[in-house]
Amino acid sequence: MSEQVSRFGTVEPEELPEDLRERIGQIAQKSGFVPNIFRALGHRPDELRAFLDYHDALMNSSVGLSKAERELVVVATSGANHCTYCVVAHGAILRIRSKDPELADRVASNPWQAELDPRQRAIVDLALALAHDSAKFGERQLEAAREAGLTEDEIWDVGSITALFAMSNRLAHLTALRPNPEFYRMGRD
Repeated sequence: MSEQVSRFGTVEPEELPEDLRERIGQIAQKSGFVPNIFRALGHRPDELRAFLDYHDALMNSSVGLSKAERELVVVATSGANHCTYCVVAHGAILRIRSKDPELADRVASNPWQAELDPRQRAIVDLALALAHDSAKFGERQLEAAREAGLTEDEIWDVGSITALFAMSNRLAHLTALRPNPEFYRMGRD
């Protein structure tokens, strides 16, 4: 198995502009390692900065979905898009935030059939409708989410997170991004 992290190479944190070095350093300090996505996107600092800004705005918001539900959207979207990097990385975060060591694996392997509670099912179904065939997305899917009890803010969260990670999944495919080994163990015990 190849040790290559990205087919376009990587940039180490010390090679990044100071603001990104600090930002990535905080993430590395908290997690204990530098996620490979930052090393892969580092050769384009403006794009990395924009990615981090939008990611943080969506994933750290205190409005709408809980942090675990936000990760559920990422794992469902990434599972539907067959994105190994995002399934592994965000599956680890979902295991930790949901305190459920099985949820991420159930959703990643088959998000359409995973056993979920009704709220989780509504969140995942909405994400899948947008991720799988966005041209067919419309009022029917929105009404189903509303009937399941999702608020307009929560529906917006699902849509925005799905859209960001559809892009992120494609970047991971483009770069053949390899997950950090640390992610596989996180939140399992």
